[in-house]
Amino acid sequence: MLVTYDDGRVGRMGIVDLGPVAGQVRDVTLGLADEQLDGVTPCDGYAVRDVLAHVLGLSVAFRGAAEKADGAAQNAAPTKAELPADWRERLPGLLDDLAEAWRTPDAWDGMTRVGGVDLPGSAAGAVAANELVLHGWDLARAVGARYEPDGAAVHTAYGFASSVAESTGGKGQDGLFGPAVAVPEDAPLFDRLLGLSGRTPTWTP
Repeated sequence: MLVTYDDGRVGRMGIVDLGPVAGQVRDVTLGLADEQLDGVTPCDGYAVRDVLAHVLGLSVAFRGAAEKADGAAQNAAPTKAELPADWRERLPGLLDDLAEAWRTPDAWDGMTRVGGVDLPGSAAGAVAANELVLHGWDLARAVGARYEPDGAAVHTAYGFASSVAESTGGKGQDGLFGPAVAVPEDAPLFDRLLGLSGRTPTWTP
């Protein structure tokens, strides 16, 4: 899948280690208290518990995409799910497994399937990076935690988000992003990624 980067370069999405950003998402979740689970997030209609449940689900789904699996997560569109009671025990391992699956070069080659959509492995890996980067920020902003996502993952996510914005005219895409939010051209790359994904970088609860 070809992407257009901020400096005008056009290239193929390449392998990025998802371990650092997966670890950053894990670190944000480790500090969450039960009373924070019903807090609002930048994702309209999604409380903290809903975003956590989504991260659990995407960790399973995108690990399967890396492994070219053919399970339920590969064939069904993502839906809002209940947060399981044991999420604190399960989530760290699922994030680690997701990152490890995408360290295999074969994961980025050929075709795969996730969420009922067939797509190149390189695109699926970029979507996985995008999901981790953005939802880590969603959770951190919701609870006031520090969050500085891995630069390589941000660049990969930005390339993917730019492609979506270009193909939709900035109107967003169901299941991925809302309409783009205007962000200054000289803003940090991560802020511009947030804007492309329909998020306001200065959002607070």
